Amino acid sequence: MRIRDSEMPPEETWAKYFKPGETLQQFGLSHGVKDVADFGCGYGTFTIPAAQIIDGKIYALDIEPEMIKTIERKARESGLNNVVAVLRDFVQEGSGLEDSSVDFVFLFNILHAENPAVILKEAHRILNSGGKAGIIHWNYDEKIGDRAFLEILPKPEQCMQWAEAAGFHFVNQLNLEPYHFGLLMQK
Repeated sequence: MRIRDSEMPPEETWAKYFKPGETLQQFGLSHGVKDVADFGCGYGTFTIPAAQIIDGKIYALDIEPEMIKTIERKARESGLNNVVAVLRDFVQEGSGLEDSSVDFVFLFNILHAENPAVILKEAHRILNSGGKAGIIHWNYDEKIGDRAFLEILPKPEQCMQWAEAAGFHFVNQLNLEPYHFGLLMQK
């Protein structure tokens, strides 16, 4: 099931909205982190930089075959052998990863799904005890989209409530201005 209104802009446009290295550093991603899952990896904006940091594997999950091909190409071009690109509808089918099998989960710009609780519960299930989930979403700003898009955007408070209902504990809120906010949650 595609996340509603999840049409991706061209990669060049998408890349302008993020500073992946700085963002991953703010989330505390480091060499001590072993395995990571990136739900809705898209162009690999965060997948590839994370793969260059962590000690283990990064499971890049997406429902779009073109995104998976893009991730595989970028990993190959970067000489990375720790990227596992997975074509999967993780909303309907789950991630396919085992319980308590990763240290970190990226939930970046996907909690506008019709049922974000399903995604958060799956993230919680696959995280090791003490594992972390990074949540990023768009700030409500009329410069970034039309009214229909803005109406489905979750606020930080909503994301925190959903994550806590799934069993997470709040760690920190990150300012990723001008376009995004971030939340760091822990299992």
